Amino acid sequence: MTLRLGDLLVTRGLLSPEQRDLVLDAQRTRGRPFGALAEDMFGLDPALVEAAWAEQYAGVAPRIDPLAEAIDLEALALVERRQAWQFFVLPLRFEGGELVVCTTREALPRALKFVGWRLAQAVYLVTAEHEAFVAALKQHYPAEGMAGLVREGRPGAPIVS
Repeated sequence: MTLRLGDLLVTRGLLSPEQRDLVLDAQRTRGRPFGALAEDMFGLDPALVEAAWAEQYAGVAPRIDPLAEAIDLEALALVERRQAWQFFVLPLRFEGGELVVCTTREALPRALKFVGWRLAQAVYLVTAEHEAFVAALKQHYPAEGMAGLVREGRPGAPIVS
């Protein structure tokens, strides 16, 4: 069973159980997302809410091996090489009216933001292990030196020696 966002925020010590229940009550009447309400009502840092959301999503998102997936060239064309590396996204194919996009658990927040503002169609995110994902990016979006700029958990961040 997947933990709900409010329960994850309680587990992380960001909300008390009473605060979680107040947000749930507000959500029933206002119809806004739990995380947005928690931020507004209790001043939670959006980055902390986002991290908890990513943990929740990663718990339900299918885990795949991107090197074993059939890749649709039309899907790949939707994302530029620089964007794929910067936002850690690998479009795989169209399935049931949605674009299936692979990322890593650590990059989920960044990938979600990217697909939300850049891609016009509905997107379904799946996740992969970091090493397999980087290998797939190298295969489908080869870019001299790009792989060296990726540090586990921090796509797009330079490696500090």
